[in-house]
Amino acid sequence: MDIKRVATDAVNETIVLTVVHMDYKGQVAKRINEKMPLATVKGFRKGQVPKDLVEKQYGKAIKQEEIKKVVDLALERFVQSERLNLLGTPLAKENENFDWDAEELTFEYEIGLVPNFEINLEAKNNIVKYIVTADDKLIDGQVERIQKQFGKAIPQDKVDADSDLTGTFTNEEKGISNTTTISVSTFNKKAGDKFIGKKVGDVVKVSTKGLFEDDHQLMDYLKVSHDDVHGLDIEVNFTIEAINGAELAELNQDLFDKLFGEGKVASLEDLKAKIKEDAESQFAQQADQKLLLDVQDFLIENTKFDLPAEFLKKWLQTVGEKKLSAEEAEVEYARSEKGLRFQLIEGKAMAQSNIQITFEDLKEFTSNAIRQQMAQFGQTNPTDEEVQGIVARVLSNQEEVKRLSEQVVAAKLLDLFKEKANPTTKEVTYEEFIAASYGE
Repeated sequence: MDIKRVATDAVNETIVLTVVHMDYKGQVAKRINEKMPLATVKGFRKGQVPKDLVEKQYGKAIKQEEIKKVVDLALERFVQSERLNLLGTPLAKENENFDWDAEELTFEYEIGLVPNFEINLEAKNNIVKYIVTADDKLIDGQVERIQKQFGKAIPQDKVDADSDLTGTFTNEEKGISNTTTISVSTFNKKAGDKFIGKKVGDVVKVSTKGLFEDDHQLMDYLKVSHDDVHGLDIEVNFTIEAINGAELAELNQDLFDKLFGEGKVASLEDLKAKIKEDAESQFAQQADQKLLLDVQDFLIENTKFDLPAEFLKKWLQTVGEKKLSAEEAEVEYARSEKGLRFQLIEGKAMAQSNIQITFEDLKEFTSNAIRQQMAQFGQTNPTDEEVQGIVARVLSNQEEVKRLSEQVVAAKLLDLFKEKANPTTKEVTYEEFIAASYGE
């Protein structure tokens, strides 16, 4: 057998395998002999069929099966021995006039190669690392929400400026139908004024444009997508189903202990400090995610390399349970190209910086994630034994191992990007961060 690589360009090649009779005749003969005791041909007893008849009836199929086995094994070993870094898997070139009886059989496989490229993590950039602070407005608002949540709801006959409303937003054309509870003060003043004096059963028509100070609240109260939020200008009906005032809960030790555990918070100042700490911890995670996405976009934009695009589009038509048409593969490639590019950049960054993921890294990351999750449900001091038991169960699931491994990689890359990319640090409020995140 002869195997060679024929380069089309830096990322596209063809592997050509030439198979001769000697490569498969021994295995074909063995299979024929194994078949003889089992062969059934009319006019002969089972096991008594002459060899030439067995070869005539089964020989062609056996020959083709054995040749395919030889080719598949040779192709696999060749890819390994040549240390080929492939995108996708080899694709056999179709040959409608292929002659299985030829002395020499030639098989051709297209392959797509991972491109060679370098990345510069220290390249000049305008990436910003946001430090998001919880301002007094946000903290005071959270204190009031806590007092309302743990206070006493008082049914009201009519809506006033301090009422909480339960009702349903609807717009048939846009498929909006969402039941929610919302304070009148959450609306902007013009929209909120429309509710004053209304009763249960009344329907209030409002415009989504300017309904809230922050348009992103449409996602919370109307359950529309982020893409739809931008520029959404329709009328929606709000059917009032309940009207409640609130007798605010007293900010006392009983409430503090109920919220945070005994003795953890002892005053309004402590409460505000705790709210600030928890909020800024959540904001830091969101800011890190934005930083990671911004670095991804920067590296994709500034790291140039070719991909075997046409090969990958053809390959996409052959994988998966549902075979794709050429048009569908084109759409799928366009959808996934950016992710593929960053996957390659990510691998290069890890290799260049000698970043490795160990099982201990995975266990530590999982343990920390579990402790954070338990704390959210009030279990602030779980024992190491409890946590490690949960870790063991989680990591026995291969899907979870894959998901968590991706998060560990992202965390390590984030640390690398913070160090190498040297982003500009900027302190902002949460409102300013949202505006920066969504370009508003």
